[in-house]
Amino acid sequence: MRAVVLEKPGKFALEELETPEEPGSGEALVYVRRIGVCGTDLHAFRGSHPLVEYPRILGHELGVEVIAVGENNNGLKVGDRCAVEPYLTCGSCVACRRGRTNCCVELKCLGVHTDGGMQDKMILPVSKLHKSDTLSLDQLVLVETLGIGAHAVERAFLSPGERVLVIGVGPIGMSVIEFVKQKQAQVIAMDLNQRRLDFCSRELGVEHCIQGKANAIEQLQETLSGALPTTVFDCTGSSQSMMNAFQYVAHSGTLLFVGLFSGNVTFHDPEFHMRELTLLSSRNATGKEHEQIIKLMESGRIAVGSWITHRISSSSIAESFSQWVNAESAHIKAIIDW
Repeated sequence: MRAVVLEKPGKFALEELETPEEPGSGEALVYVRRIGVCGTDLHAFRGSHPLVEYPRILGHELGVEVIAVGENNNGLKVGDRCAVEPYLTCGSCVACRRGRTNCCVELKCLGVHTDGGMQDKMILPVSKLHKSDTLSLDQLVLVETLGIGAHAVERAFLSPGERVLVIGVGPIGMSVIEFVKQKQAQVIAMDLNQRRLDFCSRELGVEHCIQGKANAIEQLQETLSGALPTTVFDCTGSSQSMMNAFQYVAHSGTLLFVGLFSGNVTFHDPEFHMRELTLLSSRNATGKEHEQIIKLMESGRIAVGSWITHRISSSSIAESFSQWVNAESAHIKAIIDW
């Protein structure tokens, strides 16, 4: 079977792998049908992701179709279409025992710590497959992206009407915006990329969008009649943005880091204490959140069709990654039809 392998930063190779054997108990054999491209994949291609080792088969945002199931199949059957929860967990560490599987001590994410979905077929645990009888593969491939936002917003304990700033409105920031809106909070978007701000205004109904290149605090205070937001999500993965974000949070507010980078975050401690800020991180999502997202999408409360702005085939992966990684992103979400 075919697989596209990232042999080293900047170099993909098409390889032939052995076809997986029949699934065992609690497993399913699936066709990979859709793969979402995210910042993790682009960082791996650049060689700047702190956790990726090479060679690696990328791809953790997946829409799949079940080919075969083993015993203890959790009701899955051949032909079911599923979103994939790409976090393989131990089930026994302190985090897993507390239901916090998203930060399992032994967590392995498909396409990062272990091989992912840029291949014809995979065997996966049935517990990581979340089916829908009505959603398309294009919708299912975006469930994992939405899960990042859903989990981050749950961490923040937002109140209706609260004023919230989301910094960095790529797909992860947009997923945060979707769930901030579900909490009936007032959202402000900030980014350096005007195209993304325009998209948020047009497609997500964000009323207040701030260009982050200059005078961001003044723009915020003008938007909020002199105040600052009580919760700030930084989704950039930029060290400068994350460290600047402390100054955007109101006294008694919360700063939550959704993006990450390979390095240290520093801040001015007296200012941090004076404001009595709460600082949080958010990692991945849980199976429960994947199921909730599928229900919201099935009911029409979340629509993501307009997010997919680029679509390529598996034969175009190497060329497309080279283009995307070396230029300011003009796309919102790219999908690989496998």
